[in-house]
Amino acid sequence: MTFKKILYLTTFAACFGTFSGAASADALADIKEAKKIRIGIDLGAPFYGYIDEKMQAVGSDVEAAYLLAEDLGVELEIVQTTNSGRIPNLLSNKADLIISSLSITPERAKAVDFSIPYGAIQAAVGAPKSLDIKSMDDLAGKSVAVTRGGPQDKLVSEGAPQAKVIRFDDEAASITAAATGQAEIVAITPPIIHAIGERNPSLDFETKFVIQSYDLGIAMRKNEPQLKDWVNNWIGTNLKNGKLNQIHTKYAGVPIPDEIVAAQ
Repeated sequence: MTFKKILYLTTFAACFGTFSGAASADALADIKEAKKIRIGIDLGAPFYGYIDEKMQAVGSDVEAAYLLAEDLGVELEIVQTTNSGRIPNLLSNKADLIISSLSITPERAKAVDFSIPYGAIQAAVGAPKSLDIKSMDDLAGKSVAVTRGGPQDKLVSEGAPQAKVIRFDDEAASITAAATGQAEIVAITPPIIHAIGERNPSLDFETKFVIQSYDLGIAMRKNEPQLKDWVNNWIGTNLKNGKLNQIHTKYAGVPIPDEIVAAQ
């Protein structure tokens, strides 16, 4: 055998070993060995993740992350991220998982793997109990407050073209408008509709109907079957025993949608 052949075979074997090692990587085993799990959470998303008056990270995703780490028997390290940085932080190995109000979409699923749904973000219409509103058709001729450029803006504009859409620059302005009676109807999320009712109980604000629902998943890097199976089993268990629902209700004021829980 020539020296050139020996060199070729040695190089091939080394490369094959490298690829084989990568293919057999086990993130779950690595997390257990490190005794720590790094979970990316956006702490600028009220209800899901935020900093409280004691400068502590709180929210439904934060508490769910602590529960997951506890059940896995490891320490939690929160990797603070932004909305746009959630998937990049995962792919660059800065985080092992992302639990950060991340909706499951086909486009995102090309880059990462998702768990089964653990919750949902819903676009909904809220108004005082006295108003008889059951569908998009009932919004015709009525003024509806939305956050400019948000998903509800598009949904109401396209689904209720006869409605008078009043656009506010952010969610805080939309909430204020509804809570102070500037707008009787608002298209936003159920937790915020609940918060409007708490802010001004005299309005007797309630969710009238859900326009659209987006399932939330825990994201992880691709090709980690052991980790994915563990996370899916953990979600299923904690949806069935009610722990995830208790956490969600504690922060959002409303339960996880029934269809998410019933799927387990």
